[in-house]
Amino acid sequence: MKTRKIADNFTRIMLPLILGGGILYWMYRGFDFSKMMDVLLHQMNWTWMLLSLPFGILAQAFRGWRWKQMLEPMNEHARKTNCVNAVFLSYALSLVIPRVGEFARCGVLHRYDHVSFPKALGTVVTERVVDTILVLLITAISFIMQIRVFGTFFSKTGTRINDVLGMFSATGWFITGICALAVGVLLYFVLRQLTVYDKVRETFKSIWQGIISLREVHNIPLFLFYSLAIWGSYFLHFYLTFFCFDATSNLGIICALVCFVVGSVAVIVPTPNGAGSWHFAVKTMLLLYGVVEVRALYFVLIVHTIQTLLVVFLGIYAWMSLNFTSRVAVQ
Repeated sequence: MKTRKIADNFTRIMLPLILGGGILYWMYRGFDFSKMMDVLLHQMNWTWMLLSLPFGILAQAFRGWRWKQMLEPMNEHARKTNCVNAVFLSYALSLVIPRVGEFARCGVLHRYDHVSFPKALGTVVTERVVDTILVLLITAISFIMQIRVFGTFFSKTGTRINDVLGMFSATGWFITGICALAVGVLLYFVLRQLTVYDKVRETFKSIWQGIISLREVHNIPLFLFYSLAIWGSYFLHFYLTFFCFDATSNLGIICALVCFVVGSVAVIVPTPNGAGSWHFAVKTMLLLYGVVEVRALYFVLIVHTIQTLLVVFLGIYAWMSLNFTSRVAVQ
């Protein structure tokens, strides 16, 4: 049991760190870090960087406010400040263990406002579905506007869809589908035999209630505003950093949008805050727009580091704030 626990901790904590660290090492091998201080002090416009930071805070705040709105149809009434602090803390915790923040923020509301954990988790699932749809729409718009650039990007990074699909024959896809179906049926009958089946069923029922809560959101226009404001703030948080450097200040908003899209997709890779994968994706796209490699490396390293530090500071603020927050008494 102890060995299994150690293995699980290694998988959840160490592997993402090793993966992110490996990509970063591969990217920055031979990089001259001695010039970094000169870039930070003399070659960078800090005014634009400071102007970008409030949008990073707003993106997370809008997410917290939207989350509160999604919980209300299920008669779960969390305090707005707790929702925001839970989101702040979740992003910071995900720097240590990717994706753990989603569970942690549900735990925060359960602890301080007695919000049902399964229902809160269900709304988080719904939230991710909405975000995925928005990212797909943004990606589609960017792809249509810059289809040639994306084609070159897929070619250079080896991520062409034909290469992926070509790995399986029609028979292979059929067998894979049958195996997946068989595993699902097996799990269903195994769960039915477990003594905890009823508890598991109730948990998934609560999660499902959270997922479908979107149908009962009272103010749909406000929900849409929050959703658009989240991603608009994320984009401005990134776009304004283009004006910090001479190499990127004249690339334009379309280039920034394309880089934003590939960066948003790259963070799917389970590394702390997309470390490594985000650097690689954005750097590759900047190269396609004519930025010299060393300048592209300076950009992704500085921007990602500062934005990650903002996440850390917000997490510390949320932790301190929650320590001074009273818990709602159990009814």
